Amino acid sequence: QVQLVESGGGSVQSGGSLRLSCAASGYTSSTYHMGWFRQAPGKEREGVACIDRDGNINYGDVVKGPYTISRDNTKNALYLQMNDLKPEDTAMYYCAAGRYGFCYGRWFDPLRYNYWGQGTQVTVSS
Repeated sequence: QVQLVESGGGSVQSGGSLRLSCAASGYTSSTYHMGWFRQAPGKEREGVACIDRDGNINYGDVVKGPYTISRDNTKNALYLQMNDLKPEDTAMYYCAAGRYGFCYGRWFDPLRYNYWGQGTQVTVSS
């Protein structure tokens, strides 16, 4: 059974940092492309970043501060380091994995992903 479990969310003040983690199980994640998405209340889910099976990375236009996506295939884990957070970064953040394997083209389309986690809440106060 495929499972993605996010952790690391929380409440921080503007300018603060958080590191999100995603633990994958039930499949060999190294061949998948993996991404982070976020969704604020009343808004559509938007792509934050994608990292493919070769380590190529794309970031979404929504990313304003210095974010870094990374993965550790030995641990079946995905990470998102978020620095200089702003109140507009407040959202539920989701980890996702896709069988395609690559972050080309419309990597930010949720339909490109086969598996999703339950999300971890990030709240940034001013």
